Amino acid sequence: MRPLKVLLPGLLAVAALVGAGCGSGNDNGGGGSGSPIKVGASLPLTGDFSEPGKAAKQGYQVWQAIVNEKGGLVDGRKVKMVIKDDASNQNTIVADYNALISKDKVNLLLGTFSSLLNLPASSVAERNRMLYVEPAGGSPEMFSRGFKYLFFAQQATADHQGDVFADYVKNLPANERPKTAAYPTLDDPFAQPTSQGIEKVLKAGGIKTVYRKTYTIDQKNFDSIANSVKASGADLVVHGATFEDGVGLVRALLKIGYTPKMLYQTTAPSLGDQYAKGIGKENTEGVFYAVSHSAKAKTPGNEQFVAKYKEMFGGTEVPEDAADAYAAAQVLQAAVKAIGGIDDQAKLADWLHKNKVDTILGPLNWDQAGRPQGKFLVGQWQNGAPEIVLPDAAATVDSPEPQWKPGGSGT
Repeated sequence: MRPLKVLLPGLLAVAALVGAGCGSGNDNGGGGSGSPIKVGASLPLTGDFSEPGKAAKQGYQVWQAIVNEKGGLVDGRKVKMVIKDDASNQNTIVADYNALISKDKVNLLLGTFSSLLNLPASSVAERNRMLYVEPAGGSPEMFSRGFKYLFFAQQATADHQGDVFADYVKNLPANERPKTAAYPTLDDPFAQPTSQGIEKVLKAGGIKTVYRKTYTIDQKNFDSIANSVKASGADLVVHGATFEDGVGLVRALLKIGYTPKMLYQTTAPSLGDQYAKGIGKENTEGVFYAVSHSAKAKTPGNEQFVAKYKEMFGGTEVPEDAADAYAAAQVLQAAVKAIGGIDDQAKLADWLHKNKVDTILGPLNWDQAGRPQGKFLVGQWQNGAPEIVLPDAAATVDSPEPQWKPGGSGT
């Protein structure tokens, strides 16, 4: 995938031109009382983002099932999800959302996965004056366009995702606090601002940056990056990653026998068993990450969500991306319930700008650009399992472990 800065201007122009021929959300798929309410989304069910895309689909399906079991979304009308596969492609996502609006005549929209895809998709929604609640797309660039209908259903944008972790590190006792940090980072509109946000806080706390490297999504061999990180002698490695690169760098570090005092990665460690299998469960001990959801949280509806997810899809873990998608749908549902209908999407957006919504991620509220105003949880692998370590009120274990303690080769 080419860098976003190359593709985006042309894609947004395409979104605007194609979207110009579509009507607003006010007359989409109206239907009479009792007819299903069609909720449309396109997700990366294949391609680079297929794993989180499939989990997001599951989250939407759980929401549909629970809403329909309770009698429908509004006026006794049940939900019918219309989900397309954008194949992790920025051109396809534009065509998909235009088709959802103009051909499928959906009543409401939900977002896709990743900032790369949500940037052009949200432009289609905005052009058509339809509410667009996205489950995963926290790039600051998303919210710099003056959009009225866009809302991000996680706790904070990417540049603030690592704030809680960074504050924890800079406030450690001097004998435990790292003195230097390295920032290998994927060229990605989510991963980059996350690592930059952490670096900003840590620099202000006196932790020196000794290495920063940006690599492209087609990077497959991480030996040279691992060797450079080792040469820097960094006490802390903050890795802006997705999944494959997250696993790849850990394997490369283990291969050369370099264990920094602390390791923080975006996205990859939150993927549970998939991550543990990728690097070896024995190597997960002490890895930090930010996370939006805990299956153990006492947030409104969380117990029901977790139980329904396991009933529908089995397994012992609930993917974070499924929870984020469910929360996005909860936000949409709250606005519809508050307004009492789906026809005036401007009213739905206005209501969300002014109100807080209780979700399985906790309470969410937004500024006028759709930026959420909360703080992420901090996760850490302990004793072979992902746990919540910060803030204290949400912690599932007594305290964070100060070090990364890999116990094998990870191969």
